[in-house]
Amino acid sequence: MFFAPFAPYFHPVIGRPSTPVECYLRLMFLKFRYRLGFESLCAEVSDSITWRRFCRIGLDGRVPHPTTLMKLTTRCGEAAVAGLNEALWAKAAGQKLLRTARVRADTTVIAANVAYPADVGLLAKAVVKLVRTARRVQAAGGATGTMVTDRRRAAGRRAREMAAQMRARGKLGKDQSTAAIRRVSAGLADLAEKAAAEAAAVLRNGRRAVPKALSGRVRGRLTRALAELAVTIERTTTLVAQARTRLAGQTPAGAARLVSLHDADARPIRKGRIGKPVEFGYKAQVADNDDGVIPGYSVEYGAVPDAPQLAPAVQRAAPGKAARPRGAARRQRSHRSRRLRTPASRPRPAAAVPIQPARRAGPGPFPPEPPGCAR
Repeated sequence: MFFAPFAPYFHPVIGRPSTPVECYLRLMFLKFRYRLGFESLCAEVSDSITWRRFCRIGLDGRVPHPTTLMKLTTRCGEAAVAGLNEALWAKAAGQKLLRTARVRADTTVIAANVAYPADVGLLAKAVVKLVRTARRVQAAGGATGTMVTDRRRAAGRRAREMAAQMRARGKLGKDQSTAAIRRVSAGLADLAEKAAAEAAAVLRNGRRAVPKALSGRVRGRLTRALAELAVTIERTTTLVAQARTRLAGQTPAGAARLVSLHDADARPIRKGRIGKPVEFGYKAQVADNDDGVIPGYSVEYGAVPDAPQLAPAVQRAAPGKAARPRGAARRQRSHRSRRLRTPASRPRPAAAVPIQPARRAGPGPFPPEPPGCAR
């Protein structure tokens, strides 16, 4: 039953025999259990008799090559892993090994690898990336006659001017500092808009040179550069629109706000933490039972509310014939207990555990979270 999710990715007749799925799954278990890379995993399995026996590889057998494991992982993807987890949960529930009478669900923020997204910094980085990508297109033989003005120094000068204005806010009046910041932001927005217009001309003329490329390697390099340039132009346009909205005295919508050039799916999320009131990334929900087993998780884009995710978390935590939780309890940020407004089909909270505000440094009144369920 554990091999069935991988069957659609292999043809029963055509092609040479691949690595056995059982051997592949055992190798992947060792890889994630001991945090090894593909090359290190194959080297360790080759040198260890115990690991060879665990992976069902004979003493005179050949260990799969690291690139073979990489290709198998890329081919199967997350769908096969999700099917494997569902089969494992169903088998454990059928043998009554998975206790789901009580389930705890918690949400946290997966921080994206981005710096604090100020409009000036994002616009300056957008100008630099537009110029570099346009130069790459021209170096690959596309739009060689299109003029591209190097505005990187001007963008850096305005970014440093903004930093100086921020440091001198205490000396200047509020109106003067606000006017100076608006002036610098408007100048950078104009600069990014001009750079995006020139990059659009490079993109338009560079696409005409793709069929005339000298070789397949040059054509591939030109195509990749053009694709990156198109994405950068689109995101730069979004950043300029956000800056114009802020200059008009309005706040951009957080659900569609772009906070990074390389990670367009990250969003601002407010969780109410003391040190980090606003974080940038994704919201994840993890559910675990009394034994610390994590039967389900989910990752959502943006600051989605926590309450609608309760019912899907319970359904993921109790697959198949597993026992469904008959009640629910939640922790909340106030002393006054409030009821969850949920339909009759969803579990209503039997109790609400208030979180006391921190009055002193040191460990809190609650036990530590289990592994994999960090708050």
